[in-house]
Amino acid sequence: MTSVAALTLAGTVLADLPAQAATRPKGHDVSSHQKHVNWQRAKSKGARFVYVKATESTTYKNPYFAQQYNGARKAGIIRGAYHFALPNRSSGRAQASYFVRNGGSWSRDGWTLPPALDIEYNPYSSRKCYGLSRSKLVSWIKSFSAETRRRTGRRPVIYTNYLWWKTCTGNSRAFANHALWLAHYDRSAGPLPAGWAYWTFWQYHHKGSLPGDQNLFNGSMNQLRRFARG
Repeated sequence: MTSVAALTLAGTVLADLPAQAATRPKGHDVSSHQKHVNWQRAKSKGARFVYVKATESTTYKNPYFAQQYNGARKAGIIRGAYHFALPNRSSGRAQASYFVRNGGSWSRDGWTLPPALDIEYNPYSSRKCYGLSRSKLVSWIKSFSAETRRRTGRRPVIYTNYLWWKTCTGNSRAFANHALWLAHYDRSAGPLPAGWAYWTFWQYHHKGSLPGDQNLFNGSMNQLRRFARG
């Protein structure tokens, strides 16, 4: 997920919960960094949903994915899987296929969130847009989305942040029919990327009471369940 430096306001880490946290379902996202998660404890601290990293490019699988993904479900937490995109490594279609084969599937059971695409600053290079033009990045995301939908029946949720989206896609409006998972570390969600009228998920901090990054869902618990069912 997006680095703290890229998202923290004026270089300071915000400790307070956003005002919306009192009325919206609270969740988090985890990866191999969190290793074996105590899911019952997470639920007791308010976790109602979680996204679990499944894959990256076409070469990496989270070794803790099964424990994290299945453990969340057993604890009664709605969960989904996300893929970390490396668009300079292989095509969107190839990465979507790898993702779905390795945890990114979806079921209309009410416990499974739609698959998510994590597309953000390149963590492995100073070329933050992966050395690709805006039009090529937009085409890559379209390819990933189309293959994910073909294989799962759901368009992927798109995780990104405003500055990356503006810089690297030219603030593309092409994905307004995808749910937005916005990363912005502040007491409000801030500006939205072009095309979206609202965020569905908001990642508001890199640490808190739950393991991993802290998130909110933009609705009620009943709306979250409906969103999961599709």
